[in-house]
Amino acid sequence: MIPKVAVIILNWKQPQLTLDTVSSFFKTKHSGFDYQIILIDNGSPDDSVKIFENAFSKNPSVTILKTKTNLGYVGGNNLGIKYGLKNKYDYFLIVNNDVLFHPQFLEKLYKIIKHAPKSFLAPKIYFAPGFEFHKDRYTKKDLGRVIWSIGGIIDWQNIYGSNLGIDEVDRGQYNLHLPPSDFISGCCFLVSRQFFLDVGLFDEKYYLYLEDADLSRRAIRSGYQLKVVPDSIIWHVNSGSSGVGSNLHDYFLTRNRLLFTYRYAGFRTKFAVFRESLNQLFIGRPWQKRGVVDFYLGRLNQGSWK
Repeated sequence: MIPKVAVIILNWKQPQLTLDTVSSFFKTKHSGFDYQIILIDNGSPDDSVKIFENAFSKNPSVTILKTKTNLGYVGGNNLGIKYGLKNKYDYFLIVNNDVLFHPQFLEKLYKIIKHAPKSFLAPKIYFAPGFEFHKDRYTKKDLGRVIWSIGGIIDWQNIYGSNLGIDEVDRGQYNLHLPPSDFISGCCFLVSRQFFLDVGLFDEKYYLYLEDADLSRRAIRSGYQLKVVPDSIIWHVNSGSSGVGSNLHDYFLTRNRLLFTYRYAGFRTKFAVFRESLNQLFIGRPWQKRGVVDFYLGRLNQGSWK
């Protein structure tokens, strides 16, 4: 029986961006496997569901799920994963709703995972042309080759994650030697069905931010290898709906960094981050302060973010 990939795409109030991502996926190749797009609307208050039903009502390769409220990145994707597990899909592609795909990106990932099932795979991710953070750095011929991520690195002394290669023009500098990743970005990854049975789903305590780093640490503990596949390529439109400095970012990153630290960091780092959190109570921005308080009071998942 031909293997089947569950392609899980989460939407919240961005129907056109999501339609563009689905349209791009339809143009990809899938030799040796089949797929089903599981499109989840995460409680959007707009007409997203109606738009998707009109677009895909006659397309059997798209299944639409909807939640009553916004469950966050974690809860929304977990809903799709549970659906895929219940329906016996062999592989799971979790992908943001703001990406565009090279036609062979999934074939490149599948070729590896079918021979190495204990892999946690990600493609190389470029900025979509015109969506770079520092547009004035690049020539016209650089556009489309500016790296958004070719792996994830954690500063274990301070518990900050960063994307390997970000803002660099890809000139093949990572083709021969790609440093090992500490985490796989939740922007796009491929795993087997067994992965979620061994590792578990996203931890819903996080709701949003650092859930991918947590999943990656649990995967490593379960014997999975984190791998970025450089010849599998996608482009990130980088919509920036919850950017650095926003209240959303301040709250969830502050709170979840503490959660991640206490789970995975060494004693010295835990103590340093604890002291930093006390300082944030006095000099932090309002939603950073709330994030600290909620962590120590055990207010996780959506917490105070209503």
